[in-house]
Amino acid sequence: MTSPPDRLLRRLEWQVVRRLDGRLQGAYRTLFRGTGIDFADLRAYTPEDDVRHIDWNVTARLDEPYVRQYTEDRELTAWLVLDRSASMRFGSNEYGKDSVLTELAVCLARLFSRGGNRVGAVLYDNTAQQVIPARTGRTHVLHLTHQLTKPVTARRDGSPTDIAAMLRLAASTARRRSLVFVISDFIGDVDWEPALTRLSHRHEVVAMRVVDPMELDLPDLGLILIEDAETGEQLLADTSDPLFRQRLRAEVDARESAVTASMRRAGVTAHRIGTDQDLVTALIEMAHESKQRRR
Repeated sequence: MTSPPDRLLRRLEWQVVRRLDGRLQGAYRTLFRGTGIDFADLRAYTPEDDVRHIDWNVTARLDEPYVRQYTEDRELTAWLVLDRSASMRFGSNEYGKDSVLTELAVCLARLFSRGGNRVGAVLYDNTAQQVIPARTGRTHVLHLTHQLTKPVTARRDGSPTDIAAMLRLAASTARRRSLVFVISDFIGDVDWEPALTRLSHRHEVVAMRVVDPMELDLPDLGLILIEDAETGEQLLADTSDPLFRQRLRAEVDARESAVTASMRRAGVTAHRIGTDQDLVTALIEMAHESKQRRR
């Protein structure tokens, strides 16, 4: 008799991974050209090159920018940085944000591990953190699935998720240059930009924002009690009041703009995935957008 984690992995392999195999891995492998340790050659700089590869000594001598090329590493290491805070357990439909996070993480881990690449994970909330070392193989992905499907005990420390601390933990965990997926709702103060910028200086970072439609546009539900999942603060709100809905819409727009601007300044590719989206479609769109940006 198979366990629930094994059934989940089998379902995702059949419904998602087999339809995506080769698409995401192919989309991201080219990001790692020139990240090996063996020097190969020098060539003239082009606008598409990473400025971090410029050889400044040669550039100064020749009065023209040149970049260093290295023998490409064949194996890729991917890290999944997963926000497991209380706000991620919200859901207005059959799929909560935590369910979407779990399925995203399992699919990405299986996609990359099938090619012999190593996948590790950082599971984070303010009161508990867990690091799963980077390994390869289906057994390793099953272990990650088991950890993600364990019941989460609701714990509050009275403060929003410390995303900056989560990113610092990821930076200290991923020693070698890697592909880092940060999966979170990024709800809270935008004080994580410096930590995200430092992480993106060493690694290729992809931010995947999981959002619930109700967080973007609260429907008219009459008089309801709203509770902050992380701080426990409660508010009685009249969602049928046009002024309240207008103010809430303005705050949501301001938050979305602030998050988008911070991601852009940090040099991070950001994608928004709704809990009502088809996972296959969302991942294909994500790979397509990444290819378009690189072009």
